Amino acid sequence: MTESHRTVALIVAAGSGSRAGGAVPKQYAIVAGKPLIAHAYHAFAAHPAVDEVVVVIADGAEALAEAALGLVRTVVGGATRRESVALGLAAIDADYVLVHDAARPFVPAGVIDRVLAALDGAEAAMPVLAVADTLVRDGAVVPRDGLSRVQTPQGFRVDALRAAHAGWPAGEEATDDAQMVRRLGGSVALVQGDAMLDKVTHPDDFAAAEARVTWETRSASGFDVHRLEAGEELWLGGVLIPHDKGLSGHSDADVGLHALTDALLGTIAAGDIGTHFPPSDPQWKGADSAQFLQHAASLIAAKGGRIDFVDLTLICEAPKIGPHREAMRARIGALLGLGDDRVSIKATTTERLGFTGRGEGIAAQAVATVSLPR
Repeated sequence: MTESHRTVALIVAAGSGSRAGGAVPKQYAIVAGKPLIAHAYHAFAAHPAVDEVVVVIADGAEALAEAALGLVRTVVGGATRRESVALGLAAIDADYVLVHDAARPFVPAGVIDRVLAALDGAEAAMPVLAVADTLVRDGAVVPRDGLSRVQTPQGFRVDALRAAHAGWPAGEEATDDAQMVRRLGGSVALVQGDAMLDKVTHPDDFAAAEARVTWETRSASGFDVHRLEAGEELWLGGVLIPHDKGLSGHSDADVGLHALTDALLGTIAAGDIGTHFPPSDPQWKGADSAQFLQHAASLIAAKGGRIDFVDLTLICEAPKIGPHREAMRARIGALLGLGDDRVSIKATTTERLGFTGRGEGIAAQAVATVSLPR
C-alpha cells in the first residue's frame, strides 16, 4: 500500500510584477478571461493529490487576492522570494510541499504527478526542459549539452526544505529552492517539465500565454414563449417597440433576451433562467431582462470563458422585426460586449398557423457559442 502524504501547494505571489507593466501586479492581470494567479490556483486545487493550496501575497494585497481568488488561505510574504517561501513554510502543516511561482499560470496535472512521484526517492524534485536554442556568452557559443531550463512547481519533503532555509547564509539570495536543498547536500530529482509552464515576465509574454491556452468550444440553445396582451409594453431584444399589444410575463417578458439567456446558461450547464430568477420571487416583477442576460454572461466570464457568437430567431406575425433589427443587434452587442458581426437576429412567421400565427404570442429560439479554457 502506498504511503499517504499530506501535500500543500504554496503559490508565491508576493512580488511586485513591475517588469510586466500594467496597472496591477502581473499575478492579478487578466489572462484567458481570469486573473493570472487564478489559473495556477485552480489547477492545484483540482488535483487529487493536493490537500491544500496556500497563497503567499504582498503586504496590502489582500483585496487584490480576494478579488482574484475569493476567500482562500493567504500568508503575507517578505521582501524577497526566499523570505516569502520561508514565511509560507512556517504557516503550513504538511509532509510534502509544492512551491510554485504565480507567474507560471498553466500547471499541467502530469507535471504535478511527476514531481510528487519523484519525492519517493529524493528530498526535492523539479521540472526541467532541455535548452533547445544555441547559447552565446561574450560572443562565444556555449555548449548546450546537459543544460536545462528550471521550472516550477518544485516539490520538497517539508523537513528538508525547512532545514535548507534555516541553514542558508544570511543576506545571500537563491534563484530557487531546489538550489538551497542541493547546497546542503540534499538529493534533487529532475523530471520532465512542460512548455505550458513558461513564465510571464514581460508585457509581450501575456500574448504568448493567451496563445498557450487550450480552448473548448460549446454551443447551446434556448427557447421561450410569451403571450401578447393589450395594455403591456412590447420589449424585444432589449428594445421597446411600438405596438398595440405587449408581452405578458413576470419580468418585462422580453422573449428574445430570455431565449438568449437560456442559451448562454446552457453552455456552462447552469440550469435555466427560472433557476436563477424564479418567477415566484416578487423582486423580478417587471424587471429589465437585460440583467438576466448579463448575469448569464458573468457566469461564463467567471469560468474564464468568452462569448463568441449569439443567434436569435424571433417567431411572430407582428410586429415586423426588420425595422428594429439593427437596434436589437446593437443593444445585445452592448450587453454582451460583442461586435455587430457576432450578433445575428432573424425573424420568421408560422404562416398564420398556431398561436404565433393567430397573433396570440411571440416565440424565440436562440443559439449561443462560447469558448472555455480547458
